[in-house]
Amino acid sequence: MMVRVLNLAGVVIGLFALTLQFAITVPASMENGRSLGGSIIYYFSFFTILTNILVVLTHLAALGGRPAFFRRPEVRAGVAVAIAAVGLVYYLLLADLWRPQGLFLLCDMLLHYAAPALFLAWWLLAGADGSLRWRHIPYWLAYPVGYLLYVLARAPIAGEVPYPFLDTRVLGFGEILLTVGGIALLFLVLGSLAVLVDDFLGVRRRSARTAR
Repeated sequence: MMVRVLNLAGVVIGLFALTLQFAITVPASMENGRSLGGSIIYYFSFFTILTNILVVLTHLAALGGRPAFFRRPEVRAGVAVAIAAVGLVYYLLLADLWRPQGLFLLCDMLLHYAAPALFLAWWLLAGADGSLRWRHIPYWLAYPVGYLLYVLARAPIAGEVPYPFLDTRVLGFGEILLTVGGIALLFLVLGSLAVLVDDFLGVRRRSARTAR
């Protein structure tokens, strides 16, 4: 019962926060001079948005079996690693850089804290099954690396980056590389923890089934 509640809450909160963020971001972006199309691209350029979409898809797959890709243990663990990184990076690098108000603050809290907490609680309770292997970690790293390449390729064209710690116009490449290296290390640590926790929980659950 609790597993289903966590999944339902994850879907509802995730869809609400993503929709609300879209509804307030696009008009604000257009007021700052971007076109409608540019504002939509801007919205989907944030790692937080993309990862929360993956979170909702994984919750939906747990509830109804579709999309089937997100039922795979290594995929849902990769999403767990990514959404944990979203919350930690926001808290460590971004939370002090601006003071959102009103609906922007609500979206911030839901997307950076509530959604990660719900998803990680579900993964620990029902998503981990002892099937993860160390070889999965490089695959999980491919997502943030691909995102970084996209951001850096888009920057000269758009004249902007979604996150200030990736802005080459303000920061030197050395500082950016140091920050990116730190985030990569965070993903490695979180990925390693995911494998270890998955193995521990898998052993416990197999032991519990055997004891029945």
